Amino acid sequence: MSIADIRQSYDKHTLLEKDAKGSPYEQFGVWFNQALDDKVPEPTAMTLATANAQGRPSARIVLLKGYDDKGFVFYTNYESRKGKDLLVQPWASLLFFWQPLERTVRIEGLVEKVSAQESDEYFHSRPLGSRLGAWASAQSQPTSIAELDARQQAMTAKYGDAPPRPPHWGGYRLKPEYFEFWQGRPSRLHDRLTYIPSGTTGWTIGRISP
Repeated sequence: MSIADIRQSYDKHTLLEKDAKGSPYEQFGVWFNQALDDKVPEPTAMTLATANAQGRPSARIVLLKGYDDKGFVFYTNYESRKGKDLLVQPWASLLFFWQPLERTVRIEGLVEKVSAQESDEYFHSRPLGSRLGAWASAQSQPTSIAELDARQQAMTAKYGDAPPRPPHWGGYRLKPEYFEFWQGRPSRLHDRLTYIPSGTTGWTIGRISP
């Protein structure tokens, strides 16, 4: 079979303006809760796309760790490639793909660090191995399995079961200025509803062509 012949017909749901919530956060909550209820694999996984100072893009999967009307939160090493990108170009995009529901959600906005208190609280809620790993891994830098294992052992010996949060590790919050909710439909006539800020608290809902 040719790769070009691989395709799937989407026909499970629709997304019409009359059914869309007035707030994109509320609409996201409806879809996110359905993904949880339907046991969609890795429902919190989202593609984070960033760009460096030269405008060269890169993308990777990160995990959503919280959201509200202030934005969408994830955690990482500030000295990683994405951290360095965000330092010079703080605009980014998130993309959720819930394949069993034939849905995606695209969110664009400005990214800022969460407070030290928020980062501390989340860090200390993580499993011990993950907390030690945040010290052991110089994320995005060349390494080897042997070096990682040695650093993990060294951090375990140094901190035991109470490692503090590393100063180079913490959270980011993407503050949305654009939402797009995509629902697959037959004949590639997919639903694409957008939410764009209107005034100080409102949102304008629109439809764009698939």
